[in-house]
Amino acid sequence: MKKLLKSRIVRRLLYFFAIIFVLYLLIDKFFLPWYVDSPETVVPDVVGMKDTDAIELLQNSGFEPLVIDTTYGESYPAGIIFLQKPTDGKMVKVGRKIYLFVSGGAHVVSVPRLIGKTMLDAKFALERIGLKLGRVTQLPSDKPKDMIFDQQYAEGTTLKKGQTVNISVSAGRSGGSIIVPDLIGKSLSQAESILADNSLSIGKINFQTSQTLLPNTVLDQYPSSGNKLNPGGKVDLFVTKSAESEIREE
Repeated sequence: MKKLLKSRIVRRLLYFFAIIFVLYLLIDKFFLPWYVDSPETVVPDVVGMKDTDAIELLQNSGFEPLVIDTTYGESYPAGIIFLQKPTDGKMVKVGRKIYLFVSGGAHVVSVPRLIGKTMLDAKFALERIGLKLGRVTQLPSDKPKDMIFDQQYAEGTTLKKGQTVNISVSAGRSGGSIIVPDLIGKSLSQAESILADNSLSIGKINFQTSQTLLPNTVLDQYPSSGNKLNPGGKVDLFVTKSAESEIREE
């Protein structure tokens, strides 16, 4: 018997069964009675709530909320709970984990640089990331014919997949009778006055933030100076706006 007890295998088996017995006593005498006797409560409905509000509500109700997945889609805005497990109305033990699924909002992509590309190249570049080529406007320009010289959204702008991007394509130098004046550096009101004196008018105004120039200063124009337009033609302008105004808009 002594030799048997000295055996390493036998000692390990004895230790194993001793540990199993202790675990059984702990589960039977402590954990099971605690679980059986712990109070139950109803799971609240947090679907449709902002994730931070849902987590706070669940914690205050005695649960342990866990965000386990974020899914992109347009059914719910970003940061909104769209699914919970267990579902609302179920009776569960206080302290139970509640698994939350949060919406990441619509899947967005960054607009690529299209200026300098051909219309076909721009179409492929947009389709590769889930965007579409929108309206194509041909305007007189000193840029090579059929080259894109303006795009609706600046490079890096985030858009939802499936949205369209309009572009302006150079039609080459026009054969109009009025030479487009140089408006760069002028104020918006000065540019409007100069164009009116030349039987022209302002077309689309694209505002861009500037930290150095005064607001309403012309940064660029299309068609550029030196091109020719017919009377009544329009000149698109890129005009500065202050950073403060951008903050107010947000």
